[in-house]
Amino acid sequence: MTHSPGADAELRAAARHLTRLDRRRFLTVSGAAAALALGTNLPSAAHAATALDPDRVTSDPFTLGVASGDPRHDSVVLWTRLAPEPYAPDSGLPARPVPVRWELARDERFRHTVARGTVLAHPEFHHAVHVEVPGLAPGRDYHYRFRAGRWTSPAGRTRTAPAPGALPRELRFGLLSCQAYHQGYYTALGHLAREEDLDAVLHLGDYLYEYAVNAAGGDRNYTDRTLPEVFNRETVTLEDYRLRYALYKTDPDLAAAHAAHPWIVTWDDHETENNYANGVPENGVPPEEFLLRRAAAYRAYYENMPLRRPQRPHGPDLRLYRRLHYGRLAQLDVLDTRQYRDNQANGDGWKVPTPESEEPSRTMLGATQERWLTDGWRRSRAVWNVVPQQVVFSRRRNRVEGPWPLSMDSWDGYPGARERVLAGAESAGVDNLVFLTGDVHVHYGFDIKRDFDDPDSRTAGVEIVTTSVSSGRDGAEKPANWQALTTANPHLRYYNGQRGYVVLGLDRERLRADYRTVSAVTTPGAPIRTAASFVSEAGRPGLLPA
Repeated sequence: MTHSPGADAELRAAARHLTRLDRRRFLTVSGAAAALALGTNLPSAAHAATALDPDRVTSDPFTLGVASGDPRHDSVVLWTRLAPEPYAPDSGLPARPVPVRWELARDERFRHTVARGTVLAHPEFHHAVHVEVPGLAPGRDYHYRFRAGRWTSPAGRTRTAPAPGALPRELRFGLLSCQAYHQGYYTALGHLAREEDLDAVLHLGDYLYEYAVNAAGGDRNYTDRTLPEVFNRETVTLEDYRLRYALYKTDPDLAAAHAAHPWIVTWDDHETENNYANGVPENGVPPEEFLLRRAAAYRAYYENMPLRRPQRPHGPDLRLYRRLHYGRLAQLDVLDTRQYRDNQANGDGWKVPTPESEEPSRTMLGATQERWLTDGWRRSRAVWNVVPQQVVFSRRRNRVEGPWPLSMDSWDGYPGARERVLAGAESAGVDNLVFLTGDVHVHYGFDIKRDFDDPDSRTAGVEIVTTSVSSGRDGAEKPANWQALTTANPHLRYYNGQRGYVVLGLDRERLRADYRTVSAVTTPGAPIRTAASFVSEAGRPGLLPA
């Protein structure tokens, strides 16, 4: 492949977005790799390939299921990706657009269709389809499906958000995080698919893991099938990430959970690389090399998630933070704590704080996102201000006696940024602040203290941390450090180390968090149970057993 003028333009545009990185060195990367990783525009009508007759698709192209997401009161995103051969780099399709028909109905039998259309699945986006359906009624369930030639996709259910001025009786969300394919079955997702009356699922990061998956599926230990060798390597290239999403999305429990509920997603680190920070990789490769990897990861993420047009990637950048409204009951400010943060202090890991980590100017969100968050709170009229994000916000000490190491990758490593966020919420008059978090593979429930050094200080909000779907394998109800953490952190109200998810309920009077767990994920079929339930009253933040 030659280095085209178009690829040069893409590279220069990407370089203009970089901060504190060596732009000159970035521009020396391979033009072929850059064109693949950074190209984002769909082909113009003058140069587009002729569309493929969908009747020439000879096997089921809907092997990756369907999804919907980012509900608004009058609109929702519908998603699918054509992949007759999901484990092949080209998904079994030629590099030509494929017409895909879609329809949306009020009933699951599709007798009362309210919208339909045709969209091209472009090879530049790996034949992914993102349909933004306008003109829908607020607070209503819809059913959708896709067709390509003689093939029809599974049907999905979605739901629009309440009308802007509405004050619904209740909202219910599922909270998910951390689904390492190679560390267990997605049993929890199968149970989540059967949860009734969820308004949306909030996925809080680590949808994908970059680590190799062997022929036996890691801890799944397949005896009736063998995974292709292509998965037995770490994801680095665009092809690697695309194939890894295909592996994950062929899991029937994940497909069922996507089809059952609309999803609102954000990423953490493993969708790209463990513990990366902005343009700084974990493994010390040159920044221009890592940014190509980040561009590939971000592109594949967009291709495989039900995201709107503003979330299309631009080179190594993708604006994922965004705001969704659920009438006057809840405002959701979805954060990105990876793309804009300063590098972890003190070499990362659990370290005793130093002047480096406690430098007040250090940022987790970047100045623009931080300002966007506090400005949104000032304009909010919602009962609950909910912040879906990635890493633990509240302070965590991991031993009873000091000096206390803290996690440099979480908000503990950015205390100045946390203080600015809490001060912004305070100045905006936010009464009911709720942080929703993943990352750590355990269930936590925290009271967010205005001063974590003073247990009697004002409680500024609550933090609900959902455990992993499978990451960390089976886990334990009381991990080895349970006593130390619960003793050292009096604002920690709940701690459970099993796998599962949270169902979050919100009404005008209170929040309720139901912590669901399964006993095992290294063997399939474990039942689900509610391990604990906590509530927090509107206007009186603080978690109490339900």
